Amino acid sequence: MRLLLVEDDDHVAAALSAILAKHGFTVTHARNGEEALQAVLPTAQGERPSYGVILLDLGLPDQDGYQVCGRIRKLTTTPVIMVTARGDVRSRIHGLNLGADDYVVKPYDPGELLARIHAVSRRNAGPEESTGPTGAADGTHLHLGSVTIELPTRRVSVDGEAVPLTRKEFDLLALLAQRPGVVFRREQIISEVWRTSWEGTGRTLEVHVASLRSKLRMPALIETVRGVGYRLVAPAA
Repeated sequence: MRLLLVEDDDHVAAALSAILAKHGFTVTHARNGEEALQAVLPTAQGERPSYGVILLDLGLPDQDGYQVCGRIRKLTTTPVIMVTARGDVRSRIHGLNLGADDYVVKPYDPGELLARIHAVSRRNAGPEESTGPTGAADGTHLHLGSVTIELPTRRVSVDGEAVPLTRKEFDLLALLAQRPGVVFRREQIISEVWRTSWEGTGRTLEVHVASLRSKLRMPALIETVRGVGYRLVAPAA
């Protein structure tokens, strides 16, 4: 996912960019409000930059961060997460009313920030982005060969036979099934499913993957990409 980071402090931006890159993001850095606005404008060829999320620090040197947020919202529907030291309710409401999708108050835990980034990007994803070319969706169900995932009821079946899953097993399967064939980094999965950045969760992830393979009776459904993470290999219909 491409992410636009609007941050005037180069040291903070470098540290945050390193964390985001580790979790699979491609970061474009804008140092002030003007650079941020230029980054979301169409190119000379008419192509509009494609960002999954805009991370906007409100303490900018050239313009008021709230005004920048409002102007960005007029230019693009890309989700905006405001980052600020001002944590009072009035400031949060003001930012949300201007079009921000979420609000993070400094100092924040990197795991929380990553979880919020993934959450707003999921909410912004259209139905056409919910699955890859080998999957099919009808808005509430994901169909992957003989596997059916019912999102509203959190039910999974194989060839019409219900398969009982734990809450985390379902969350993990639903995440991978949204984009069959796409590799999800271990850090991204842990952030989205367990809402943490703690590396010790890695062993728990391995156990849940093994359990899903066993319960679904499809050892090849979830492929391990060594040194990176996992991806779902959709079975033939």
